Amino acid sequence: MKKLMVLCSGVVLIAGILMGCTASKAEESQSMKKQYVGKYTMPDEKSKHEGTWLVWPHNFTYGKGYQEEIESIWIEMTAALSEGENVHIVAYDEYEKNYIYDLLYDEGINMDKIDFYIAPTDDVWSRDTAPIFVYDKDKNLKMMDWGFNGWGKKTPYKKDALLSSKLSKQAGMERIDLNELVLEGGAFELDGNGTFLSTRSAVTNKNRNPKFSEADVEKYMKEYLGATNFIWLDGVPGLEITDFHIDGFAKFYDQSTIITMNATDLEEWGVPNKDIQTLLNAKNTLGKTYQYVNLPISKHNVILENGKDLGYRGSYVNFYIGNTVVLVPNYHDPNDKVANEIIQKLYPDREVIGIDVRELYKHGGMIHCVTQQQPVEMQ
Repeated sequence: MKKLMVLCSGVVLIAGILMGCTASKAEESQSMKKQYVGKYTMPDEKSKHEGTWLVWPHNFTYGKGYQEEIESIWIEMTAALSEGENVHIVAYDEYEKNYIYDLLYDEGINMDKIDFYIAPTDDVWSRDTAPIFVYDKDKNLKMMDWGFNGWGKKTPYKKDALLSSKLSKQAGMERIDLNELVLEGGAFELDGNGTFLSTRSAVTNKNRNPKFSEADVEKYMKEYLGATNFIWLDGVPGLEITDFHIDGFAKFYDQSTIITMNATDLEEWGVPNKDIQTLLNAKNTLGKTYQYVNLPISKHNVILENGKDLGYRGSYVNFYIGNTVVLVPNYHDPNDKVANEIIQKLYPDREVIGIDVRELYKHGGMIHCVTQQQPVEMQ
């Protein structure tokens, strides 16, 4: 995702998913009783949030132009999310905090739903740099702090690597220090029932975890994320800056359904044929093949506001589920409407809001890449 070229990250009828009440579905649901084990549980993204974390754009790493290009996206996200949950904003320093406050206040945003944390950062990609929130076995909320090294030391990262530690102190929440293993939030997906989906190129790659085997990584995922079933795609090292994050092209809808693209679009996205076959034949913890909902990719190459052709198309899979909204990356493209309508049918109790991410996309990411959910307290 970031500062270099992009790519951050069977078919089933949507009506069938929404009904979801056949006898076999009911039996399957009954048998899915948290089969996985481990010390911690990461709630599903669509579970109720206490809030969403955003790292606000600044000019200290890439200059004022960078901030000006993408800041409007953060205003849109804050306005939409604050209708249904708190928004926790990380500001670079006290001056930036006051600047952001005035900016949002002038936009008419309910500032009672906004709070601020002060921490110097290198960039805006909170999916990968902010803490991942989990419950322990007593249902206490914890901040999980995995290692971060700038996607294999491709960008400045030392401030971002300290972000979870700083936020833990300011929020007064216990931090689980897992810095010995590099793991970005955009590099994996969980189905809520023990299945872990990822690409080797973004996790077991030697530029992330040279001392750990795949089996070692799986032990961590079992212990700290409760995974017992692993779907590993090879991915593509070096194709783009994240080394092929999964959240650009695949997302779990539930314990039996994956949201992705059709095979042709997956190939266009750069997914190797072997990985396409693995993804489209994946099985859940019950040994049952997943069902699939396909989103399109943008019909055309993404064209920036100044008319520049980025030379590649956009993904809609990298959306973010809030309490009352679903934020979907849009590209001023005919397929925006198609993708938004499919996602709206999947989440009928939430309002789909398309956000033009073209200026962010040219820097390497989309909506899911810059958001991180905090679940509600269970006690």
